[in-house]
Amino acid sequence: MKLALRVVAFLVLLAVAAGLVFYRYPLWVGDQQIRFHLWRAGVKSDYIEAGGYKLHYFEAAPSDGSGGTPLVLVHGLGARGEDWAAMMPALAAKGFHVYAPDLLGYGRSPQPDVDYSISLEEQTVVQFMQVMHVTRADVGGWSMGGWIAMKLAMDHPEMVDRLVIYDSAGIYFPAIWPPDLFTPSDTAGVKTLLAILSPKPAELPNFAAEAVVRKLQGNAWVVQRSMAAMTSGRDLLDFRLYKISQPMLIVWGAKDELIPLSVGETIHKGVPQSVLNVVDGCGHLAPAECARPVTESTVDFLRSEPPMKGGEKTFPVGN
Repeated sequence: MKLALRVVAFLVLLAVAAGLVFYRYPLWVGDQQIRFHLWRAGVKSDYIEAGGYKLHYFEAAPSDGSGGTPLVLVHGLGARGEDWAAMMPALAAKGFHVYAPDLLGYGRSPQPDVDYSISLEEQTVVQFMQVMHVTRADVGGWSMGGWIAMKLAMDHPEMVDRLVIYDSAGIYFPAIWPPDLFTPSDTAGVKTLLAILSPKPAELPNFAAEAVVRKLQGNAWVVQRSMAAMTSGRDLLDFRLYKISQPMLIVWGAKDELIPLSVGETIHKGVPQSVLNVVDGCGHLAPAECARPVTESTVDFLRSEPPMKGGEKTFPVGN
């Protein structure tokens, strides 16, 4: 009887301790869950020296040992490799050898005192691919990462086989959101950010929203430098889109309020061979919140022979 009581008491204390950890560090707990999921799915987390910096990256290869088709995924502003968690295992299962680096300044990569421009991050991806001995790959980019991926395809066409962008920045459009959107200083700002990113934003309790504020404020100076570099206009691609020669897929959430669908349509018109796939009911976070149709359309495009060329298609809401 005494042993049973001790076991119950221990379990109660353990539950209380776990609750306190979650209350104080909800984002850390969430990160551990994502990383455990990726580890269970066979996705490797590692570091590599590239360009003088120790970059963190994820790598997922087909389980049959075939090596797979190289596919490099580039995350967006204020993001990290974990943001591809919903797609990486599924892409590896379809025969792709997936690499998802944390860009300089983001995730678990270092934060040196640099300008964090699109050109700098493009060079980071180039150096990462070179060190990983990925001489040529399919390349995908989400949001700011799509801008980086497009610039890479233009500047180093020998390194990019096929190109996929998701709700991508890269050309001028009038932003209707506040300048501090990505670096909120209070919980109201977090809710504004989530409402713009998703048509169905998560309902965060105050303690979780406060944790988001702390995290975003901790990386605010990097995001602000990235934003300053992007809004300077020197890396805009408006008058260079014709230089993209690779087969190209453009995937967009129909309800994206951060970078509207009209931007995707303009890029589509500027790249005649591109294919535009619109995911109905999804916003800027389509690769995460609507991972199934986004992954399926990505695989269909990358596997098509001959490569898909031109056209538009709308996909229903999916997860």
